Amino acid sequence: MTSALHPVPTGYLASRELGLTLPVSILRSAAGFYLGTTNDAGLPVSRESAEYFTTHARAAQALASGQWSQRAFV
Repeated sequence: MTSALHPVPTGYLASRELGLTLPVSILRSAAGFYLGTTNDAGLPVSRESAEYFTTHARAAQALASGQWSQRAFV
């Protein structure tokens, strides 16, 4: 859930590296859940969060609260 205080952010790295404006969402890899962006086909474009989360719920909480660290580099 997001609020007016913490709207869904767009991917900083997706924008900076590829010029794309994509919403940040919860994605999963072998390392765990992370916040990142996907393209129109649903394929991952960027990993935006520095953190990996152990559960989808923890990633969702981080996204909703804004309590996550933005990666600065690819």
